[in-house]
Amino acid sequence: MTPARKRFVAVAACIALSMFGGLAAPTFSAAQASEIKYVVNGAPITSYDVQRRTALMKLFRQKGSASDQMIEQALKSAEMARFNIRISKQQVDGAYANFASSNKMKTAQLDQIMNQAGVTARHMKEFIRVQMGWSQVLGMRMRSSSAGGGLMTEQQMVRKVFELGGKKPSATEYMLQKITFVVPAKERNAILGKRKREAEAFRQRFNGCESSRQFAKGLIDVSVQDIPRVLGPELPPDWKTAIENGKPGTATPTRETAAGIEFIGICSSREVNDDRAAQMVLNNEGKLDEKAEEMSKKYLSELREKAQIVNR
Repeated sequence: MTPARKRFVAVAACIALSMFGGLAAPTFSAAQASEIKYVVNGAPITSYDVQRRTALMKLFRQKGSASDQMIEQALKSAEMARFNIRISKQQVDGAYANFASSNKMKTAQLDQIMNQAGVTARHMKEFIRVQMGWSQVLGMRMRSSSAGGGLMTEQQMVRKVFELGGKKPSATEYMLQKITFVVPAKERNAILGKRKREAEAFRQRFNGCESSRQFAKGLIDVSVQDIPRVLGPELPPDWKTAIENGKPGTATPTRETAAGIEFIGICSSREVNDDRAAQMVLNNEGKLDEKAEEMSKKYLSELREKAQIVNR
C-alpha cells in the first residue's frame, strides 16, 4: 500500500469514527485570539493556523510538529507561485467533494465533521490546494531530473526482463494535442469566464485531432499544439488521470492554467513494448511514491536553507 493510500485509509477511518461519535476531537472557536507565530519569506503563519493543523494531524493520525507542517506548506505555496502553478477553486472543491463521496457522505456532512474536529473545511481545502500544486511542482522537477539519462541502461533493462521471464513490459503510447484558449494576465479577471465557455464549446465539438486546427482558424487567441508519442509513465501528473480515462477522438475536461483555459485532445493510443516503453515501465514500476517522497524531502530541505523564517 502506497504512503498516499495509507494516509487516505487513516483519514477515512477517522471520519467513520467521527460519524458515529467515536472521535474525541478538540473544538476551536474562530473567535479565539490569534497571533503571528512565524513569518516565512514574508508570509505570516498564525497560532490559529497551527491549531487547525494540529487538529488535522490528529484526524490523520500523524505524528510530528504542526508548526513544521505549516512552515513547509508556506514554502510549497511560494514555490507553486514561482512556477505560476494555479489550482482553481473548482479543482479544490471537486477533490473535496470526491473525498466526501468516497466516504459515503455529502459535502455538508464533511464540513460538519471538519468543524467538529477543529480542522474547518477552509483549512482542509487549503491543505488540498497546496498538495495538488506541490505534486505538479514535483512532477516538473522529476521530469527535469530524469531528462537525458534518468532511465535504466539497456543492460539493466535486459537483466530485468530476464528476471521477469523474458516478457518485455508494454506501455500505452499516446498522440495528443493541447488546445489553449489564451487568457492574458492583465485581462484574466475580465474575460476568464467568457474564455471558459468558448473552450468548453470547442471541447464538446472536438471529434479528432485532424479537424481541430480547422475549427481553431476562426477563433481568436487559440493555440493548437501537437504532442507526439507520449508514453503513459511520462504523462504530466495534472493531466494523467483525465488522459488515461479518455478515448481516442475525445478530449479531457477543460482546466484553468497559467496560460488560460486548456484541454488535451486524444488523437490516438496504442500498446507498445519497444525498448523505451519497457525502460519507462520498469524504471517507474513501484517506485513513483518512493521517488516523490524522497524528492519532496530533499526539495523542502533546500527551500528551508534558502528561506527567511522568523520565529515570533
